[in-house]
Amino acid sequence: MTRDSLVQMIAVCVLAQGAQPGMAVPRGQQTGSAAELVIIDTDIGDDIDDAMAIGLALESPELKILGITTAWGNTALRARMMERFLREAGHPEIPVGVGQEKYPAKGALTVSQAKYGEREPEKQLPGAVEFLLEQIRKHPGEITLIAIGPETNLGAAMDRDAETFRKLKRIVLMGGSVYRGYDGFAYPTGPVKPMPEWNILCDVEAARKVFASGVPLFVMPLDSTQIKLQELERGRLFAHGSGLTDALTVLYHQWAYGTKQETPTMFDAVAMGYAIRPELCPMKAMRLRIDEDGSTKAEEGVANAEVCLKSDSDAFLEFYMGRVVGR
Repeated sequence: MTRDSLVQMIAVCVLAQGAQPGMAVPRGQQTGSAAELVIIDTDIGDDIDDAMAIGLALESPELKILGITTAWGNTALRARMMERFLREAGHPEIPVGVGQEKYPAKGALTVSQAKYGEREPEKQLPGAVEFLLEQIRKHPGEITLIAIGPETNLGAAMDRDAETFRKLKRIVLMGGSVYRGYDGFAYPTGPVKPMPEWNILCDVEAARKVFASGVPLFVMPLDSTQIKLQELERGRLFAHGSGLTDALTVLYHQWAYGTKQETPTMFDAVAMGYAIRPELCPMKAMRLRIDEDGSTKAEEGVANAEVCLKSDSDAFLEFYMGRVVGR
């Protein structure tokens, strides 16, 4: 077969599948599978990884985002931040829900990206708990809840209507520390003791309710989520010039200035990556117990979660940058 004949045959096959010559098939449409319905619950505005995670979700056609709800502390301010972020990223149609306010028992809560939200006009938005339960009633057994903040809204939803809450398809949760605590390294060089993790520690009671809910639970703890977005990746992202990456650039610099940090750890973005592409983080069935101090400890017994204990930094970053910036 000549080269010209081969090219002609490929063109005929493409046209038979409904595409036009020279037109790429969009990501997420190659298999014809329907996008997964998701709701994202986030404490956007403290660390920068929430915005990085949501940016990945917005660029992933495998997901249909029904709404985004805000959690922890000043949830109304976080909702204003989320509204502005979605508009600048080109997705003003995604609803935002205001979560139940809960603050640290001790010390102050500092939202590093507060200025971003303060410049957004206030408006009346639905409550997060009501929104979540309403969407589950509309789509029973179909919604994945991606929880990348303290689980206060989830616990409140169970208190209000546990039967409806249990009709979630699954929960993908960033939280916990099984064998490894905060160490800052993508590849730890030695044993690192586990320690209470922020999302669990902020609302231990709510986290316990989630782990006992019976909803299929997929947990991304500190063991697998401490992947860094280094300078070269950041430079490429900041220079990209899309509405999404420009918004991420502003939020990054507010975070860096407010926290005196430079290199983000992509905790929540790794969890989002798993929700989109599970092979990025293989799971292990485990039983996890949450203690009073917020520790998540493995114990014997029937598994209550699938847990990712190790991820591939290079594979994740290649996936993330390919989606948010392109190749």
